[in-house]
Amino acid sequence: MAEKLSATSRDAALAKLTSWSYDTAADAITREFRFEDFSAAFAFMTRVALAAEKAGHHPEWFNVYNKVRITLSTHDAGGLSRKDIELAERIDALHSASVKIAPAG
Repeated sequence: MAEKLSATSRDAALAKLTSWSYDTAADAITREFRFEDFSAAFAFMTRVALAAEKAGHHPEWFNVYNKVRITLSTHDAGGLSRKDIELAERIDALHSASVKIAPAG
């Protein structure tokens, strides 16, 4: 079972995940991604799904057309764990490798 991060460990990890928002009440992190179109968003979700399955840790997510919102928290740990941080880092790397990213705005 994963252990919930201490406040010190959590703050250090979040300092590196600058694109993710921390929800204190849920002890979770969230990030929204935008893509050129639905196909690009779905392709990204597929890559994330494969990475999550390999890690044995699955995100909560929401998709509408070209937007994907991902929330990470470890339910059996009661909040944010190292698993969430590692998956967020992997998701960021997958997003950086995406070629069809829509401009922010």
